[in-house]
Amino acid sequence: MPHSENHRYKDWVLFKRVLIHLKPYSNLVALAILLLLAVSVLNLAGPYLTKVVIDDHIKTDDMKGLDVIAAVYLVVLIFSFIFQFCQTYLMQIIGQRVMFDLRSKVFAHLHKMSFSYFDRNPIGRMITRVVNDVEVLNEMLTSGLILVFSDLFTLFGIFCVMFYLDWRLTLVVCIVFPFLAIATRMYRVRARDALRKNRIHVSELNSYLEENISGVDTVQCFNRETKNYEKFSSINGERLKEDLRTVQYNAFYMPSIDFFSSLAIAMVFWYGGGRFVQDEIQLGILVAFIQYLQKFFEPIRDLAEKFNIIQTAMASSERIFELLDTPEQIPESVPSKNDFKLQGAMEFKNVWFAYKEERFILKDLSFSLEAGESLAIVGATGSGKSTIINALCQFYEIAKGDILFDGRSLKDINKYDLRRQIALVQQDVFLFSGSILDNIRLGNPQMGQEEIESISHAVSSHNFISNLPFKYEQELNKGDISSGQRQLLSFARALASEPKILVLDEATSNVDLETERQIQNGIKEMTRGRTSIIIAHRLSTLMHVDKVMVLRKGEVVEFGKRKELLQQKGIFYKLCQSQISLEQSRVER
Repeated sequence: MPHSENHRYKDWVLFKRVLIHLKPYSNLVALAILLLLAVSVLNLAGPYLTKVVIDDHIKTDDMKGLDVIAAVYLVVLIFSFIFQFCQTYLMQIIGQRVMFDLRSKVFAHLHKMSFSYFDRNPIGRMITRVVNDVEVLNEMLTSGLILVFSDLFTLFGIFCVMFYLDWRLTLVVCIVFPFLAIATRMYRVRARDALRKNRIHVSELNSYLEENISGVDTVQCFNRETKNYEKFSSINGERLKEDLRTVQYNAFYMPSIDFFSSLAIAMVFWYGGGRFVQDEIQLGILVAFIQYLQKFFEPIRDLAEKFNIIQTAMASSERIFELLDTPEQIPESVPSKNDFKLQGAMEFKNVWFAYKEERFILKDLSFSLEAGESLAIVGATGSGKSTIINALCQFYEIAKGDILFDGRSLKDINKYDLRRQIALVQQDVFLFSGSILDNIRLGNPQMGQEEIESISHAVSSHNFISNLPFKYEQELNKGDISSGQRQLLSFARALASEPKILVLDEATSNVDLETERQIQNGIKEMTRGRTSIIIAHRLSTLMHVDKVMVLRKGEVVEFGKRKELLQQKGIFYKLCQSQISLEQSRVER
């Protein structure tokens, strides 16, 4: 992390940024602090009432006053319970609301990031940010941050009362405070390091777990269970190591507080007892002093526990704010327009593109399409076919050149407006949980049932949907439908969004030959009146395209009308001939 970021993420900066999220609930926070202060004051009353009972009533045989003191003490306990209940309930409400706001903010920010961010960061790590790290912040807000004020106020109040009761005895007790401060300092530095490393291991653990569960079929297929278990155990062991280190520091620090507490009480007995024998101090003051000392070390012990919560939260907040501070690689500089429409004409002008700096996939690429024209892109694996789609949809930022839509630069069009006009059907289809109907009208929630069924007929998906138990209301679970049927649903979903530009990226790869023949007319229907880009290895899918572009290592080697390229008997013609020969040999077998 650069020096500037180290400065940005200092503890007090993180603390300030966390407090900013409390601003919408400042009135509730103020009320919670007032309730805490009231509880702290009421807790200070107990030892003082003990002193009054001993010196003013028991010592003077005034039994009548005991009833009054008992009644006062009962009232103190009742109000302390009521205020503490209200404060706890209030802080939980505040914590839950802040957690909701922050989690929503992180989720929204993640969806603004370009694909390159997700290429660099595992899914499990982002899940940790949204779920675990935000939850830790909630624990700090409800159990750490505000209660620290209560503990500090209690410490200050007890010290003032002890100083008021007997200043000389208070100064004697203060001898142990420097040693306590040194122990706290040593604990804080070491515990912070252990807790920060622990959060890193939690993220690694989640990432590796998500990766292995998602790819469990591959793990089992290649007999990687033992190897992956060993790696998981290694990551888990590193986390255990940091957990045990934290436990070790706690095991040293907590007894040290008890030791200093006992030492302070012993000094009160030694010094205060001697003065009591010499009639220089009242017994009630001595008893109250011991009670206050016991109460004095309770907040210190609590502060140690809250310190763990706060330090863990600081490590989590550092990771959350690092994510939120990561700028969009493709920032939105043009406001969105609800009435934005494309005609469909597009042009690539000298486009250079690289996923990594200077390792260009597209090299000075130029081509154009009129509105309503269809283009087939063919080429070997790695030639840059899918990269053109990533640049077209602005999933990644191009390095040089420009992409024009209806003569307007990509940079002058709001990317969300642009994507509303483009429908993309990919090789790997992702369907969301929910019904088939919800998935088809994902990009057009207002579309009616009849229109959905008409579209499904066009792409040959209506037949298999009609055979499902609940038809279009069927809830989708993994295994309910085949990969080919999922592909057909993606065709219907693309048409339902009513796009001006249609992109098929190896969209028929998961469809068998028989199904592919059924949807040839569907593809023709899909591309009618729309600017279309079709990437496919099966050249039979490209029978109805207007133009063909052949790519080799990110450069155009052939471009023109399909019939003209076949007549030229160049690369595209040879690709067609080789595939025809391959199909014939399969038939003969």
